Amino acid sequence: MSSRSVRLRSMWRKFLRALQVLAYLGALGVVFGLVAYMAFSIFVRGGVTPLPELRGLSEEDAQALLADQGLTTRWSEDGRFDEQVPKGHVLVQDPRPGVYVKRETEVTLTLSRGPRRIEVPDLSGQALQAAQVSLAGAGLVVGRTFDVYSATGISGVVVEQQPPPGARVARDAPVDLFLSVGATAEVFVMPDLVRRDYEDVRGFFERRGFRIGRVSYETYDGVAAGTVLRQFPLAGHPLRRGEVISLGVVAPDELSGQETGAAVRSRRAARGGAS
Repeated sequence: MSSRSVRLRSMWRKFLRALQVLAYLGALGVVFGLVAYMAFSIFVRGGVTPLPELRGLSEEDAQALLADQGLTTRWSEDGRFDEQVPKGHVLVQDPRPGVYVKRETEVTLTLSRGPRRIEVPDLSGQALQAAQVSLAGAGLVVGRTFDVYSATGISGVVVEQQPPPGARVARDAPVDLFLSVGATAEVFVMPDLVRRDYEDVRGFFERRGFRIGRVSYETYDGVAAGTVLRQFPLAGHPLRRGEVISLGVVAPDELSGQETGAAVRSRRAARGGAS
């Protein structure tokens, strides 16, 4: 065998030994890395935990979840209003969710006070414009308006509201207003006054809150002075309190010579049109 072949074999054996050493060192490095990672996880991260998301949880659920992860709870006295998170549920947490903390770390929780509620003011007796100003000042708005009769008899003022005074509602909630259009109208049936004495008729109606308006005096042969000849409204028609009543009355003797055209027409109609 030549010296050259011997040298080649020697070099090949050295190369194989070098590969074996490198393979061994590589395997040793992998094992060392795995051991280091496991040691880090066990000894370094073993006492650390990520904070869960607590927003929206009740007091009991939030405290129980933190206790399960070895954390303690501190309740903030600074409650806040919120339109989405119900009252008594977690609104804010410190530290924030997802942060890694050591066990026994104290987590501060702030509870929601629920949606902000506004007390509805008493609007009784206020005109519509004044009620609008009062509601706007309280953070509320006028809702629907209704016209109703009321016992007060004062028109245009608030006699009822919904929600009622003192109720607590959300900001910008509408408040419905019931506005008075005066006292409830009483309707009567107009009696027949023809041939009755005017003074008796006037006293009867005025004592009951009705008004005698225009009275036209007329002459009428054969009928006593002061007798009612005609009326408006006519007998049987509806009559409301405060409505004006007009009468045609036989003139007293001192007025009998002052006959008017209306009196003449009335007398002719009563006589069947004779002139």
